[in-house]
Amino acid sequence: MSTRQDYYQLLGVKRDATVAELRKAYRKLARKYHPDVNKSPEADRRFTEISEAYEVLSDVEKRKTYDRFGHAGLGSGPTSGGPGGGFRHTWSGPGGAQPRSTVDVESLFGEMFGSGGGSPFGFGGFQPGPGGPGGVQAQPPPQKGQDLLHRLSLSFMTAASGGEEHVLINMGSSRQTITVKIPPGIEDGGKLRVKAKGQMSPNGGPPGDLIITVNVGKHPLFRREGLDILVDVPITIAEATLGVTVSVPLLAGSVEMKIPSGASSGQKLRIRGKGVDDGKGRIGNFFAVIQIVAPDSLSDEGKQMMEQLSRELKNPRQSGPWVDRTVRKSE
Repeated sequence: MSTRQDYYQLLGVKRDATVAELRKAYRKLARKYHPDVNKSPEADRRFTEISEAYEVLSDVEKRKTYDRFGHAGLGSGPTSGGPGGGFRHTWSGPGGAQPRSTVDVESLFGEMFGSGGGSPFGFGGFQPGPGGPGGVQAQPPPQKGQDLLHRLSLSFMTAASGGEEHVLINMGSSRQTITVKIPPGIEDGGKLRVKAKGQMSPNGGPPGDLIITVNVGKHPLFRREGLDILVDVPITIAEATLGVTVSVPLLAGSVEMKIPSGASSGQKLRIRGKGVDDGKGRIGNFFAVIQIVAPDSLSDEGKQMMEQLSRELKNPRQSGPWVDRTVRKSE
């Protein structure tokens, strides 16, 4: 009577297990006992046993014969051999009949480890060889070199309008100057990638990349909000009251802007399409932000004029939300 372990027990499945359940169980055990991973003395034997079990049970005809006659119905049982070796097994029917089919377990490893034979364990993959389940280690693929990180300070205008910058980097034992193209509209903290200008590969692979993080400087007049440009335009109390035309600088050139009478501090006057052009079809706007500047000193005559003007001006706190606050407070 055969002392070989039951195939269903080897795979840990029920006798009515589906093909999908068999495959799932086999994959789990194959990963556990794969010779490239498990170096215990029993791993090789266990790996062969579960491979035999899966080969038989995954074939409809072989499974029928096994369910009816057990190991004896398979004759000599699954064996390794034939040209190419590996896990190609054949079997004999009852009475030593010629095999009606051959199951190539290598196809399953192709699915498990990838079409190129790469192993999920990171050991270079299983390479079937003559004489059974033994494998050889494949050479690891060439690795890409490490990326080189660099910080680059840009002026406000270069970041807004684009241009070129020269970056000095260390390439092994030498230093090299790299010309970097700055796209228009790049923002503070933005990153640029220069291909193949990083560290060299340790084993013949492609070099890494140069990753540049930009720091954008301030401008004495302009500031940015995305692609929009803002500039503060200082005017006097009289100009705010009567209105005035002011020459306002743009990123390129200037514009004569009419500020209407009654302008308030913080009021924005927009000029369409004069912001940052990122070169990708997006263009921001330009905003002049009104800032009313009160005089810090006046002549006696000027003070008298302001006092007279003050008596003529309407108190802005006697309307709107200020009135509501005053009423609620008095109640």
